[in-house]
Amino acid sequence: MHLEQRIEEIIEPAVQDLGFEVVRVQLSGNHNRRLQIMAEPIVGDNMTVDHCATISRTVSAILDVDDPIVGTYTLEVSSPGLDRPLVKLRDFERFAGFDARIETTEAVDGRKRFRGRLGGVESETIAIEVDGLDMFIPYPLVLRAKLLVTNDMLAAQDAVR
Repeated sequence: MHLEQRIEEIIEPAVQDLGFEVVRVQLSGNHNRRLQIMAEPIVGDNMTVDHCATISRTVSAILDVDDPIVGTYTLEVSSPGLDRPLVKLRDFERFAGFDARIETTEAVDGRKRFRGRLGGVESETIAIEVDGLDMFIPYPLVLRAKLLVTNDMLAAQDAVR
């Protein structure tokens, strides 16, 4: 199990008890290590600085006890923002109908980079319309993916407010 997955398993129950969902856990850097916890409210509220501070205090206390990271690091808690990363399979289903960029570890139909409208998920395959063509990407091949900020997304965001 990767260290980031272990950290997510350790903190996820407490973050959920606070009313938030962990979007991504990312540990970066070699000497000045940074642990980024990206979270969002379970209920469609906007993420605030106070929310981030609450999560940070809780996660910090949990990680001080369990101590899965060797050495020092900086903890950063943030919101995913509009151009949020798509990390979990359910993210691709949740944001069907919106534009995204996906990069794969291996070529799918001769390419590794895709930009288009998400069409949802069937089994473990992500549907995306690229230049008018329906393409299907196996979820295990996704290296990176994120939503793209478009007028449709901004309109949907305004409708939530």
